[in-house]
Amino acid sequence: MGKSKRPGKDKFTRDQASALIMGIFGRNPRQIYNYKQISKLLFINDKNRRAIVNKTLDELVAQKHLEQLEPGKYRMLTRAGYKTGTIDMTQHGYGFLVSEDSNDDVFIARNNLKTALDGDLVKVIVFPKRKQSIRVEGEVVEILERARDTFVGTVEISRNYAFLLPDNRKMPFDIFIPLEKLNGVEHGQKAIAKIVDWPKKVKNPFGEIVDILGYPGENDTEMHSILAEFELPIKFSEEVEAAAEKIPDQISVQEIKNRRDFRKTPTFTIDPADAKDFDDALSLLPLESGLWEVGIHISDVSHYVKTKTILDSEAYDRATSVYLVDRVVPMLPEKLSNGVCSLRPNEDKLTFSAVFKMNEQGEVLDEWFGRTVIHSQRRFSYEEAQQVIETGEGDLKAEVLKLYEISKVLKEKRFKNGSINFERDEVKFHLAEDGTPTGVYFKVQKEANWLIEEFMLLANKRVAAYASRGGKYENDVKPREAKGQIKKKEVGKTFVYRIHDRPDPEKMDSFTRFITKFGHTLNPQQSAHRLSSALNQLLDKVNGSKEQHVVEMMALRSMAKARYSTINIGHYGLAFKDYAHFTSPIRRYPDLMVHRLLAHYLQQGESKDAETYEKRCMHASEMERRAVEAERASIKYKQVEFMQDKIGKVFDGVVSGLTDWGIYVEIVENKCEGMVSIKSLADDFYEFDEEEYMIKGRHEGRKFEIGDELRIEVVNANLSRRQLDYKFVESDQEV
Repeated sequence: MGKSKRPGKDKFTRDQASALIMGIFGRNPRQIYNYKQISKLLFINDKNRRAIVNKTLDELVAQKHLEQLEPGKYRMLTRAGYKTGTIDMTQHGYGFLVSEDSNDDVFIARNNLKTALDGDLVKVIVFPKRKQSIRVEGEVVEILERARDTFVGTVEISRNYAFLLPDNRKMPFDIFIPLEKLNGVEHGQKAIAKIVDWPKKVKNPFGEIVDILGYPGENDTEMHSILAEFELPIKFSEEVEAAAEKIPDQISVQEIKNRRDFRKTPTFTIDPADAKDFDDALSLLPLESGLWEVGIHISDVSHYVKTKTILDSEAYDRATSVYLVDRVVPMLPEKLSNGVCSLRPNEDKLTFSAVFKMNEQGEVLDEWFGRTVIHSQRRFSYEEAQQVIETGEGDLKAEVLKLYEISKVLKEKRFKNGSINFERDEVKFHLAEDGTPTGVYFKVQKEANWLIEEFMLLANKRVAAYASRGGKYENDVKPREAKGQIKKKEVGKTFVYRIHDRPDPEKMDSFTRFITKFGHTLNPQQSAHRLSSALNQLLDKVNGSKEQHVVEMMALRSMAKARYSTINIGHYGLAFKDYAHFTSPIRRYPDLMVHRLLAHYLQQGESKDAETYEKRCMHASEMERRAVEAERASIKYKQVEFMQDKIGKVFDGVVSGLTDWGIYVEIVENKCEGMVSIKSLADDFYEFDEEEYMIKGRHEGRKFEIGDELRIEVVNANLSRRQLDYKFVESDQEV
């Protein structure tokens, strides 16, 4: 049989060799061969014919039928070509190439990832799609840029070597640590390792310990681990702290003379009870003819944090404060964030203000932007301000109640114009002194929150409109120039906007199909305004229903992500044509950029370089994403910690997510989400139906869908993986 496949001695030409070789590669397009392997597959043993094979392989490379990956190793050059993008790794070790120039992600099998890790920018060769395959596949051929080189994990030390076992589920490789690179870490401690080498044909990367975090289970260790996992800072350097300490506490007389003085105008702040960094204050002054002067006063951080200083560089790198369950990791050192820049009561403070002449219909008749000085008479917590609103009694009651009345009008107008009403309760924890969670509660938004929110939105909108269109508004009364202030309104200068695109049509179609399971309908093809109104009606309709949480969650997932950009496309979720972040410069670097740009343009400055600011916007958006993920990780950790002593207990739950490996269930009373593994369902063979978005038993047909109510038992609480494992129980079992 072997002899029949061997080419005749005198008839083996390069054309024949070419056809035979391409036949082998055509049947195995992903396989890599050398000339010896090809010769063996063709049953060629003699030296001359092997030489023909070798030369033919080089000719096929020149003809671009094959590619030579390294000397002597060949693979078919696919017609599908190459794609560049980032790797989105799964916890199971395989990944997907996510590319901006394509909606179709490319599946990358574990053995085709080479050494690419989650988030890496890579070049991938895309294989021709096979008829039987439902997805496009590919293989990493080059790592263009590493997303990170440090990882958090637990150190295991043996006699001759050590490993760091990464916490990150998307890091499928343990990091080999030579004993001389342990740098004092002890067995079982959590630490940060840096990858320093990854030799070819070696499974695990080589690393060294660069920071020791402590022992697992200790609150500080775990919170620091979360920060390090998302490459967020834990503390300020001595140089940064020293620079902050040099900032003077006192305001000079000359500085006050250079500013508009609001110190005698009734002014107050409203913030969470435990807040220390007060970014914003409100003032109110009655004018003639039933009009009101509303002042929105924002901490003038740009006065203290100058460009090209170590404080500014640190603030830019951090880009945002990070809010974990038990702590705030501030963007600015405490001397600034909680001291000099914080609008504390009964102290003169420097501010950058947006001042509006308004009527009681919420219309802006005039506006003024500029630097100011204020003196807050009262620091309200949200609960204290809420009590004034509900009882009509308390400090500054006339000002609080009038601003609340105007805020109600602003809110009604906003929703009428198409703003989407996403108001989800926040999960909060009661914590013991050592950080242990003793209870779960939900932070509910009330009127005092809306009061502040509406005026912050107003300031953000008007500042953005001034920058983008010279203050020309639709749906508002056109403002007049304040006397002696803005002489000339420039249109379309480089600015930092907070933008939010329309929902992705495919995601909205999926959401529309999903809500039909609960008897709801939505037309995703309608105009932006009508779609947002329809979404609001849907959210109102499901309020209080069993499916409320999952419908809200799925609606949020169908939305685009808000981000920072110099390209103003408006904010779909708020239904604003112009929107920026102006109101929180203590905790967000984009707000600090907005203050600087606005001050520059108020002085008739030329437009700044858009490319420079777009890069800064991209960085700020990325750091914001990391901060949000770190916050979620800290919440998940505390949820798992809270459930540790509840193993074996039974709770009512709702199906909150479905994957091909499990059913996610959220406990009704505390919103702690865990997973029921498909492998644990022994009554049938269950499969995930992606089209119908359900998990269904192959034989008995039992289905699990988002929103299903069921009962679960807590089986395991894994702190190191921040994971809760549940199992289903019969409905007659006691809770």
